[in-house]
Amino acid sequence: MIQFSHVTKHFDDRYPALNDLSFFIDKGEFVFLTGASGAGKTTLLKHIYMEELPSSGQVLVCGYDSKSIKSKNLPYLRRKLGIVFQDFRLLHDRNVFENVAFALRVTGKSERDVKRKVFEVLSRTGLSHKCSNFPNQLSGGEQQRVCIARAIVNEPWVLLADEPTGNLDYAVSKDIFELLQIINSWGTTVIMSTHDLQLIKPYHYRLIELSYGKLTKGADSTLKPKFKGATL
Repeated sequence: MIQFSHVTKHFDDRYPALNDLSFFIDKGEFVFLTGASGAGKTTLLKHIYMEELPSSGQVLVCGYDSKSIKSKNLPYLRRKLGIVFQDFRLLHDRNVFENVAFALRVTGKSERDVKRKVFEVLSRTGLSHKCSNFPNQLSGGEQQRVCIARAIVNEPWVLLADEPTGNLDYAVSKDIFELLQIINSWGTTVIMSTHDLQLIKPYHYRLIELSYGKLTKGADSTLKPKFKGATL
């Protein structure tokens, strides 16, 4: 599903942001991406949704190839991905329903389908009673749930969560993490970036660890090249 092959990324003359990364993430996995601030976690995630492309090496995601993908195909890749950011990025002039519906409307769904899918995903994420609220009327945990609802409303193959609990207290963080586990149980691959080792310590999901752009954990027995190019 996701394969990095000798991926290096340079932004300037300093040490590379990513340094010769090779690993494979299979369908349905739950993976923690860890490392200190500046280790390269966000840069790695940006390579998965191809906001950034490698300086050298190759990234394959859901059949799309970083070496050959065209700008016009990026929206089709990203429809297979859901992305959750630490800073929420909600539309503050729109209520919960409209924030989640926006992700469907940009794909051209009918209003009937939009309403059905939005109410379904709000129910699944425990937000049905908040559909008319605006972001400033929600707690931090509720805002993050809206972000997750928006990210999964298109039924993505992969959910990327970039420090989704970074601005939340421990109890709320645990609730958000449990929601990500539920989403993973539906068959969605989940990659969660975090530096909160206390939160993830009790769990035995796979760990990919970065240090100064290098892979220090996570490549060994799971590195299994499954495909050589894009199948669009």
